[in-house]
Amino acid sequence: MAKKIIKKSWAEPFKIKVVEPIKMTTREYREKAAKEAGYNTFLLRSEDVYIDLLTDSGTNAMSDRQWAGMMIGDEAYAGSKNFYYLWDNVKKYYGHPYFVPTHQGRAAEHMLSKIMITPGQYVPGNMYFTTTRLHQELAGATFIDVIIDEAHEPYNEHPFKGNIDLKKLEKLVKEVGAKNIAYISMAGPVNMAGGQPFSMKNLKEVYDFAKKHKIRLWFDATRATENAYFIKMREKGYQNKTVAEILKEMCSYFEGLWVSAKKDLMVNIGGFLATKNRKIYEAARNMVVVYEGLHTYGGLAGRDMEAMAIGIEEMVDFDNIRARIGQVEYFGIQLEKYKIPFVKPIGGHAIFLDAKKFLNHMKQDEFPAQTLAAEIYIDSGVRGMERGIVSSGRDPQTGKHRYPKLELVRLTFPRRVYTQAHIDVAVESVASVYEDRKKIKGLKMVYEPEYLRFFQGRFERL
Repeated sequence: MAKKIIKKSWAEPFKIKVVEPIKMTTREYREKAAKEAGYNTFLLRSEDVYIDLLTDSGTNAMSDRQWAGMMIGDEAYAGSKNFYYLWDNVKKYYGHPYFVPTHQGRAAEHMLSKIMITPGQYVPGNMYFTTTRLHQELAGATFIDVIIDEAHEPYNEHPFKGNIDLKKLEKLVKEVGAKNIAYISMAGPVNMAGGQPFSMKNLKEVYDFAKKHKIRLWFDATRATENAYFIKMREKGYQNKTVAEILKEMCSYFEGLWVSAKKDLMVNIGGFLATKNRKIYEAARNMVVVYEGLHTYGGLAGRDMEAMAIGIEEMVDFDNIRARIGQVEYFGIQLEKYKIPFVKPIGGHAIFLDAKKFLNHMKQDEFPAQTLAAEIYIDSGVRGMERGIVSSGRDPQTGKHRYPKLELVRLTFPRRVYTQAHIDVAVESVASVYEDRKKIKGLKMVYEPEYLRFFQGRFERL
């Protein structure tokens, strides 16, 4: 009698139609490239990178439908038909009636901060994100982290480490008064915590709190479908709901949201602001003309808006998002075999290596995460990015380094780009660097720009 085959393997729910050659380089070549880039992976030339895990922002592979849609771009200066198709899909899937397109997410952050913040106010949120916090600070606000403590513990297996701590929120309101809070900012999953989601239960509690104190609640919905997926997989009562249904319920609790379309929507450029508040919509629609372009294109070509509209339809497909997060899970499972330290539980868009534990012989002032990202590139040509003391920046009041508890290297997977074989190469590279970790020396910063220093800062080896 033949043995029954137990089917456990899975494959990506797509096939490859177009390929892009990538350059293979030697370690000597990469040593030189890293030095010329000031040991900052953002300053490397992309042609010198073998497997690019720097970001999933605009680096995704678009579908055949999206590429076909690019050919029917209506490039009229005003009233493009692609704008109205995109607006219809924003209303259908996010549930917010008012919509303003922007060239990317940080443009929406900029407008929102200028509209919502009065200098001297506070913006509590579930951990900072770099560009979001900077726009809030430039508008005169102070960001306050109100995420649960578990989010700062890399090996805590809490399934919803993106949750907001209601006690921290209550404490802030008592200290500064509800009127001095511009809005509550909630992201999901939380990038800087390791791609960790919040629960629907916690969101409802935050919504009730905000409503009670008459505080506005806004959503960084850039990777919201990933958060919806985790709710479906981890939260009681949501297993039989679709990702689209969960996404729409999440968005219903917010006054408004902003999105970098370069992530969930799987396009190379684009973003938007959407809201239920007509007054904020009118202000944003007026402001976008100043900073981005007419309110019916917001700095985008018609073809980009068409690709975004199609991307919204594709992003909620369960097989698509399961495969996307499945790649990250596979990467983490393989790293565990080598006992590589990384943030648990495995997040949505990336693996976050714990550089503090990985390079535990180094002080945080020696930039362990920056060092580790550079060393992985030198070893194999795999490019990740620093998410630690460099990204955290300096305190605007004291001018001194902020010292985050999490000192991480993010290895981010673009959607629909790499195969399992690429992941195996990345795993072997990280394991190789880990094996020789005691030989690694830190870095010193030799150039620091005024804002967002992780993008352009330069370093030298100690």
